[in-house]
Amino acid sequence: MTCPDCTSLSAPAGHWVCPANHAALPDLPLWQLVALMGKLGASDRHAVAEEILRLLATWVPMAQCTIFSFEGAGRPRILAVGDRARTLALPDISQAYVQRFYRLDGAHLAMQAHHQEALRASPQQPHIVLHRQAAHAVEHPDYRQICYQWPRVAERLAILSLHEGRRWLSVNLYRGMEHGLMTDAELATVQALAPLIVQAVRLHYTGQVLSTDLMTLLLDRLALRGPVLSPRDLDVVRGLLQGLSTEQLAERMGLTLASAQTYTKRIYRKLGVAGHKSLVAWLLAPETVEPVPIR
Repeated sequence: MTCPDCTSLSAPAGHWVCPANHAALPDLPLWQLVALMGKLGASDRHAVAEEILRLLATWVPMAQCTIFSFEGAGRPRILAVGDRARTLALPDISQAYVQRFYRLDGAHLAMQAHHQEALRASPQQPHIVLHRQAAHAVEHPDYRQICYQWPRVAERLAILSLHEGRRWLSVNLYRGMEHGLMTDAELATVQALAPLIVQAVRLHYTGQVLSTDLMTLLLDRLALRGPVLSPRDLDVVRGLLQGLSTEQLAERMGLTLASAQTYTKRIYRKLGVAGHKSLVAWLLAPETVEPVPIR
């Protein structure tokens, strides 16, 4: 379903692109925005999901929020979960989704269908896709039972965006059965807030990576900004980013010292950087910064 003008928001399933010229934002109290910003990158990674639920509660009651990251064909990662008076089993439900059901989710196909368009979008104006899935539209009985009927969820709205050109972030909002399906007005409100939610989750994810896995962030940016590197090239870059000396790199990769030096210089030349410090600075810098060239 393509719904850029929200003319058929009451449909129970489908996906569409969040339009650039969306409806006016609801009147957001400053304290709510401050509360959301304060949770970004926090040590409690689940706090941002809880805060998104609180932000929406004024206009659109939601029961649960989960945030996943998808990369390639592998299983998604659970980034955060938030639950408002439902079942304490949401972490287990999310784990079941990751292990058994994610390929059955229509949002998975929506990400694949929009990948090229998302790659062409800028970080300032990301290509945002919305996917709506009602409980009764889920055909697989175990998927429907565990992820919808057990937690008493009527429908799920996923807000999807590509991060760093490599990883899809999926913010999933679950509507409780006691609230029924979202009305057109409620869905339009969530759609208007989608860009804010996307940017907040991107900042949160980056903050989490910086505090727990800087290597992942640097490799993500290398895949987005640099030329195509072979798997062996990536192994060398990973060692360089870990701070290995040439001797240590040679030992790890089974190379002679001279071969390791040659390999390293060739990769620096391929990336257009002067050396290790230049490589790290380039990957940590904003996207518009050019690498320091080899002299």
